[in-house]
Amino acid sequence: MIIKNFNKLSKNQKKKTALLILEAGLDAAKPKISIEKFVKGKIKLKQYQNVYLVAFGKAADSMTKAVDSITKIKGGIIVMPKGSRSLVTSKKFQIFKAGHPLPDQTSIRAAKTALQFVESRSKNDFIIFLVSGGSSALMSFPNGINLNEKISLTKQLLKSGATIQEINCIRKHLSKVKGGCLVQNMKCGAIALVMSDVLGDDLSSIASGMTYCDKTTFKDALKIIKKYKLGTKIPKKVQTILKNGVSKKIPETPKRSKFKHVIIANNSQCLESMKKISKKFKISTKSITISGDVKQVATNLARLAPKKKKSALIFGGEPTVIVKGKGKGGRNQELVLRLIAKLQNSKRNYIIASIGTDGIDGNTKYAGAISENIAKISVKSYLKKNNSNSYFKKHGGLINTGYTHTNLLDVGVILI
Repeated sequence: MIIKNFNKLSKNQKKKTALLILEAGLDAAKPKISIEKFVKGKIKLKQYQNVYLVAFGKAADSMTKAVDSITKIKGGIIVMPKGSRSLVTSKKFQIFKAGHPLPDQTSIRAAKTALQFVESRSKNDFIIFLVSGGSSALMSFPNGINLNEKISLTKQLLKSGATIQEINCIRKHLSKVKGGCLVQNMKCGAIALVMSDVLGDDLSSIASGMTYCDKTTFKDALKIIKKYKLGTKIPKKVQTILKNGVSKKIPETPKRSKFKHVIIANNSQCLESMKKISKKFKISTKSITISGDVKQVATNLARLAPKKKKSALIFGGEPTVIVKGKGKGGRNQELVLRLIAKLQNSKRNYIIASIGTDGIDGNTKYAGAISENIAKISVKSYLKKNNSNSYFKKHGGLINTGYTHTNLLDVGVILI
């Protein structure tokens, strides 16, 4: 089981069923099957002298392991989150364990090494890029600002409630590797296999479009800072650089992709797997995609909560949280807590659960939470402080998976 505390949490059949539905979503997020389907049939590598891998993101090691098991790879680079034990042990790969969600010195070393590696390959070589979510922090090569300024900016962006697309727009215009800059001077052939952690599978947003290109501009980045009133909260140098970009004193990010990119997995396959197992339990399902402010997401989900017995609402995506308190939690734990508040007065008995497929929710070591709605415990004080983790620590329901070596957004279920 991917959910490590499955037995402890499955106190009754209802919770057990909900956890099995979540488990199916997590299992579908593993990259092995998706990669095997593509690599075995669609990449022709015999014409190249050497084939290399450059993998970055939360699924970097698991994707590498899958590719290396079915084709001959000479070597390469893996950039993954620190604290996670690598599934790859071969010494032909240089492994970096970097910071997430905030970059660190290893993030900079990894980005510099990857850039040099890519630019050093000859025309007879070929690179398979393995791209997954989390890379924007794991690979950091600031352009015009230092690491501390980059960290300060990232903290403010994460607290602001900005979408990942908006955050990455700013990141791309302050980087030497993002927005296609990593590969703009590459001489060899390449392909990118991508696991999408972005709704709509926008290649320019996934991993900040490091190997792709950039659809956004310096002007867009300035608008986002204005939208979230970040002007006085972020380093002054950031706005100076962006304004210089608008006035064309700094070149724009690359606007055309150099090689083929293929989405091999996304959140929808997790939802399909969850619907499939629900059918085995004779549970009728509806599924929806969620995004935007967690308060509104909770309101919408509560309105759509199933009314008939043996039915479920399955959802996937990524809400955003405007952090005002100093508590511990994450978007999944906060979403479950907000749904408890919305459904507490219902006459129906619901099981509510939501988890991140990467196994890490917010500033906690948990993937998310599961709860019933019947407890008449006030949750307002916990929500006010963004302290959902403390609620579930006290009353139970925290889901523990550890690092899952994948990342296809969040999945959840409301089961009656």
